[in-house]
Amino acid sequence: MPVTIRDLARHLNLSITTVSRALDGYTDVSEETRQRVIAAARELGYEPSYAARQLRRRQAGALGYILPSGPSQFSDPYSVHFITGLCDEASTRQVDLVISSAAPGSEQEKRQYHHWVQTRRVDGFVLNRLRMEDWRVAYLTQNRIPFAVVSPVASGEIPAPRVEVQDRRAMEELVAHLIEQGHRRIAYIGGPAYLLLDRERQAGYREVLARARIAWNPQLVVEGDLTEAGGYRAALNLLRLSQPPTALVCCNDLTALGALRAARELQFSIGSELAISGFDGLKETEYTHPPLTTVARPAYEIGRQVCALLHTAVNRLPVEEQVIVIQPELIIRASTRG
Repeated sequence: MPVTIRDLARHLNLSITTVSRALDGYTDVSEETRQRVIAAARELGYEPSYAARQLRRRQAGALGYILPSGPSQFSDPYSVHFITGLCDEASTRQVDLVISSAAPGSEQEKRQYHHWVQTRRVDGFVLNRLRMEDWRVAYLTQNRIPFAVVSPVASGEIPAPRVEVQDRRAMEELVAHLIEQGHRRIAYIGGPAYLLLDRERQAGYREVLARARIAWNPQLVVEGDLTEAGGYRAALNLLRLSQPPTALVCCNDLTALGALRAARELQFSIGSELAISGFDGLKETEYTHPPLTTVARPAYEIGRQVCALLHTAVNRLPVEEQVIVIQPELIIRASTRG
């Protein structure tokens, strides 16, 4: 027979209400009592009834994430690590994680958010890859639905907890490294212009060029789509210029992997004649030929932290900080060493 909350309360000589509130994280239960309840639940093998909890708290017991891209992006290693972090944190907090996918700004995406909000399918949303004018922020705020964001900027105007990843500063470090290596014609292959992350990374690129008194050349800035195929096409175009760049700065690692292929096909010596760098810190970049310089963003930890912030917001639990700041790490490898 499954262990019930009544059995757990009887074992601890506590009321059912106290046990229930301890398991749900309410602050009117002492930490000592909460730990006793958790330990006893593990010992007896008690699993809470989600149906009863949802009815009692008028919650779905689930957090939502709609991946802002096509279904193929589920194969993007960065997205996989991020989603794994979300899943593991949700599991730790004993809530479900509901995941879907839709193209950014599409009618399908809008229908999906509307459906989950109106049916109360989830209690709150994780927002990633914020946009310049993000309809999701306005929609969720208007409907009073909790959400937490991963943002590359100090988004003080967004009324939500956030994990703030300082992409601009990291890009400045990367471009400064290339200039120290003697590069002056440094090209930038970005992502879609509507993304905040592209705006911030390109701003870091331009800031360091200006500091080094290197004129910004619009011919050396290309918009990509964050895929290997997009990086390959953009790099081919740049490297076929009459005066090709000596360094390619890519907005993410998948773009850089495509650029590596293009450079090899055109028989550039990567690392000496041509420098190529990525951004994200995928494990795969260690094993390219040559190994790829990149900026490591801890996707798994970012996923866990933003999920924890959302869970706290949904349950209105006390939190020490509404903003978690992450400084990515520049990892220099042979692809940018002359």
